[in-house]
Amino acid sequence: MGFLTEAEPERGVAQQILPGIRRLVARNPGIMTYHGTNTYLIDGDDGLTVLDPGPDDPAHIRDLLNAAGNVPITRIVLSHTHHDHLGALAGLKAATGAPSYGFQRPATRSFTPDHKLADGDSIAGLVAVHTPGHASDHLAFAYRDFLFSADHVMSWSSSIVNPPDGDMQAYYASLHRLLDRNDTAYLPGHGPLLPNPRALVAEMLAHRRKREETILAAVQNAPTTVAELAHHLYAKQDPMLKIAAERNVLAHLIKLRAEGIVIEHANIWQAI
Repeated sequence: MGFLTEAEPERGVAQQILPGIRRLVARNPGIMTYHGTNTYLIDGDDGLTVLDPGPDDPAHIRDLLNAAGNVPITRIVLSHTHHDHLGALAGLKAATGAPSYGFQRPATRSFTPDHKLADGDSIAGLVAVHTPGHASDHLAFAYRDFLFSADHVMSWSSSIVNPPDGDMQAYYASLHRLLDRNDTAYLPGHGPLLPNPRALVAEMLAHRRKREETILAAVQNAPTTVAELAHHLYAKQDPMLKIAAERNVLAHLIKLRAEGIVIEHANIWQAI
């Protein structure tokens, strides 16, 4: 697929991405996060909106406060509640007093947003687009003519769909929803700006369908387990990537089960 790469960004520096929008990349690089979580600072008439405060890292919070300078941070918006996006929220709130905004039904029980957002709600020019799949509480945000796509569609890699909160049926539906839009670019939760995003969205959807066809063919050939399928389909060596591959396979199988195509008993999956 047409994924992008970029040089490791300068740490502690908020880089101008688009007019009025800067990106500060957190110091949490890894095989699941690329160079780190993207935190966006968005200029507004009443101060700065921080989109995705990032991981629980005092250095990242200091970087955000330094990047804001004398301009007040007036709100903190969350795309979803995975720890690498939510972790810095408490520290940033304590430092700024800014209220939080997030999906009305957060997937992380310990978090309740100060202001709950539903699909279509608008805050500081950001329009919430509910895009479940990677996470049930996942919001993308339309802004001007582009989209903050968070972890639903990233420029550097596909997303993991990890049951039970991750849902492959919902992921497909959310990809279809984005294909119906005309955003000129995506600003993702990890990795660089993605131009002409609909092409990659279509590729991702086709890739998932092909993967699902391969999984179904294997299950139709003989009953099997998630681990066996992931081993033959992905051949990942890194332990974290092996786990991610298994979770994606499981998500596909759960989708096929919901569609009445496969069944599972004692962790063995077979076609109906």
